[in-house]
Amino acid sequence: MTKTFKYAAVALGALTLASCGGSGSSGSEQAIRAVGSSTVYPFATVVSETFARNYPDFPSPLIESTGTGGGMALFCAGAGPDTPSLANASRRMKASEFADCTANAVTVTELQVGLDGIAFASANGGIDMNLTPEIVYRALAAAPYGEEQTATNWSDIDPSLPNLPILVYGPPSTSGTRDALKELVLEVGCAANPAMEAIKEEDEDRYDQICTEVRTDGAFVDQGEQDNLIVQKIESNSNAVGVFGYSYLEENIDRVHGLTVNGVEPTYENISSFAYPGARPLYVYVKNEHVDAIPGLREFLATWAESWGVGGPLAQIGLVASPDDVMARNNAAVTELPALTAADFE
Repeated sequence: MTKTFKYAAVALGALTLASCGGSGSSGSEQAIRAVGSSTVYPFATVVSETFARNYPDFPSPLIESTGTGGGMALFCAGAGPDTPSLANASRRMKASEFADCTANAVTVTELQVGLDGIAFASANGGIDMNLTPEIVYRALAAAPYGEEQTATNWSDIDPSLPNLPILVYGPPSTSGTRDALKELVLEVGCAANPAMEAIKEEDEDRYDQICTEVRTDGAFVDQGEQDNLIVQKIESNSNAVGVFGYSYLEENIDRVHGLTVNGVEPTYENISSFAYPGARPLYVYVKNEHVDAIPGLREFLATWAESWGVGGPLAQIGLVASPDDVMARNNAAVTELPALTAADFE
């Protein structure tokens, strides 16, 4: 399915939150602003377009793809009118980010909007292999299991793999997709070596570095927050592998195909059942101080809930619906807006 993604220009006036009340459009109202994950971006864009059609009296929301980490920094900077109302995230908010929000008097509600998967893909007709977390770790780690990285071809890792250079295009360190790659794949592959447990007990910082630091010798190429650029890169090089959210695989299935992980294909069904190893939740974080101050924000949140169901408009572009109990809980959270507490991160 072809979609047009539009980056809206950010033009926030020097309005105070107190002056943002009211529901009719006066030409001076402040628009809803959402920042964060490039993976959540296309879903947020569709919700924004639906909101604009259904509520023409409100300003159209501004959706920015800044990466999850960058979005959290902007979101937690304060509660003033020059800060975003929403943060889109392809991994859960970190305890340190929540602490920043709290320090800056920002009250947060967490919404799980659906599921996605860390998809490994290549061009149709290109390189094909069954990956495992251990294979991916050994291919991408800067110092696999604390040793020098010497693998140049996939076959250096396992003779059954293609005798082709390791070349992986993926997300930057600020991306939630990169965080999920570390947690769901690299750390799992690292822990497959029993010797790593002793290192973890002796020096957890060193363990984290060994397990999550990605090589910088050109085998892994950071493509920024533009997942569509990764699609273009692997389409133009049949030997390259790309790492991005499942929705980008779904969107470009006529150009690229997913690689199996542990023999499991990255499909809607396998992600929804968590059979696929790279399945992960996606989130939107709400700044509660803005809910009744930014015109249309409550209606925008309701539009999210109306869109994230099975067979809904977001499922049609690759979002995997949350399990029924999780969806019910988040449908309630859209209106009740329960605040996160420090205990939620323990």
